[in-house]
Amino acid sequence: MAEEPSLLFLHGVGTGDLDNKWQTHLSAALVHAGFPPLDGVETSAPKYSDLLQGTDEDLKVPKITISDWSSKEAKSQRRAFEHRIAAMEYRLRHHAEGNGGVIADTVVDLALGNPYFTQAQNYLSTPNVRASVLTRVLDNIPQSGPIVIVGHSLGSVIAVDLLRRLPEAVRVMGLVTIGSPLANGHFQVDKLTDVLQEPPRNLEWWVNFWSNTDPVAALRGVSSAFPWMLDVRVKTPLLPTQAHYAEQYLADDLVAKAVGFGLFGSRSKDLVAADKGIDIALDGVEIMAIVALRYAHLIKRQLKGDQLSRYSGALRRVQVALIEDIKVRKRAQNRPIPEQIMALGFDFTNPDAEAPEPRPGHHFSGEDAVATVIALAAENLIRPYEISVKDDVRRTALKELTAEMGLGSHYGDKVFTALDAAAKVLSPVSRKTQLLKWGSLGAGAVAIVAATGGLALAAAPGLAGAAVITSALASFGPGGMIGGLLTAGTLVSAGGGGIAVGMMSPGTSAESMEAVVHYQLAVVILRKLKGYEQDPTIWMDLTLAERKLRRELERVDEFSDEQAPSVTELKRKLISVERTLTYLTDNGLKPAGPAEGSGEPQSSWLKMSPPKLLRK
Repeated sequence: MAEEPSLLFLHGVGTGDLDNKWQTHLSAALVHAGFPPLDGVETSAPKYSDLLQGTDEDLKVPKITISDWSSKEAKSQRRAFEHRIAAMEYRLRHHAEGNGGVIADTVVDLALGNPYFTQAQNYLSTPNVRASVLTRVLDNIPQSGPIVIVGHSLGSVIAVDLLRRLPEAVRVMGLVTIGSPLANGHFQVDKLTDVLQEPPRNLEWWVNFWSNTDPVAALRGVSSAFPWMLDVRVKTPLLPTQAHYAEQYLADDLVAKAVGFGLFGSRSKDLVAADKGIDIALDGVEIMAIVALRYAHLIKRQLKGDQLSRYSGALRRVQVALIEDIKVRKRAQNRPIPEQIMALGFDFTNPDAEAPEPRPGHHFSGEDAVATVIALAAENLIRPYEISVKDDVRRTALKELTAEMGLGSHYGDKVFTALDAAAKVLSPVSRKTQLLKWGSLGAGAVAIVAATGGLALAAAPGLAGAAVITSALASFGPGGMIGGLLTAGTLVSAGGGGIAVGMMSPGTSAESMEAVVHYQLAVVILRKLKGYEQDPTIWMDLTLAERKLRRELERVDEFSDEQAPSVTELKRKLISVERTLTYLTDNGLKPAGPAEGSGEPQSSWLKMSPPKLLRK
């Protein structure tokens, strides 16, 4: 059986809480949060207020016992620490770093001159006081085993100062600081911010709780000094003197959750309960989500080494966020959560828990799948994380995905053939110029969406209805996996002139517009390769964009500097449209005119031979 952690509480200035009120408040808060009380926990709360007044003891500051990570260990261990911090952030569902300010820092600076805070000044500037306090604390803790440290006010400074001086056999399962002044430069004893640029090897995680009514916390968290830890804002009384009291912090549920997890693990009632879905049909947004996750997992299977580690970590976070977003959306709609969605959930609070793979399935018709697979192949599925994956890996994974979708592996191969062909049209010199890159729509898609009235466009075949897309984007936003895929999938196949207007927006970069044109051209080429009927709205959008861009360029060019950024962007946008229209015309992919003698417009595109670029 694993050894249970002990608890060390380090007090701030004053008498040192002689009645141990901190223990009463924290124990009650633990029970309220669903954890056991402190009755069975070995606790230590050494008193050192007498030493803070000044001491004649001639001691040296305890030596550093915890070595830094080796160069080989540093990267993987730093990543493991970030996994644990992310799990704590998810567990607490709360993160506020704080803004700080000159006034707040001044309050702390003035407080240091108050006789009541002479104790703090003594610890910071008198070596034998600091040595005596650290020695007394070390004499009152176990020499081995797990420990959770809670530090209040000056006690938080002592706690961080203590970390690297603990016995080597002691593992800090969690550090919880409350009302900490560590963001104030005066409390940087021994240049702690320089020394602890990375977490020490004996620390599992560190969460700091602060209140914007607590003057000692300087109206900010500690992450401004130690960016690798987690700051959480809580409420304490408005009266500044009471706002800083340890019992006010320790009575907070979030503080109790952090301490309780460090001591007992995931025993809280809010972590035990698990949602159960029911077997109901998925809507278009949910199908897209599962298919996208499936593709990302197929990519992950082919990766190795450090790239696999990073991709897995990113995908793990994207998946948990996606499932949570879908749950929120379903509950807002007062609709049950499908079993297939719930099956993809996992305990993110456990850093070692694996993200489950979606099951293969969800068949599409070949023609309806065009926009979906182009969006999947071209977009960054792990946004906001960016990890370059080789084209052959993505291609192999997509071939496997399209086979599972009932389209055949050749379908996935032709998707990349179409994307490559479209890229060569827009960047004919060399694709190595990286004119086009995966997920290049990015934030620029927001401008296009905004310019089209919230993407009130025709729905992309194979995705979902226009109303569903608009609703989904309102829930997820244009960024992220779902928002990005829905935006991309819709932009490549929706008409009505809205996209052309969006492309004209100054907020739409040339790179974002090139991405839209790239995707649209790839759709045309893929339809041609598969023998599907073409959609004339793409040509209409492009020609409308060409007219508007030409007019705008003429208007701006006459008065602006020759190398003005606005002129350069307009020219780059126009070049991408012109190259695409030329390619469509040269390869018989231009819409036919009205049928001769009929007086009616022809609804389909001419079916010609494969594009020249693809002929063998």
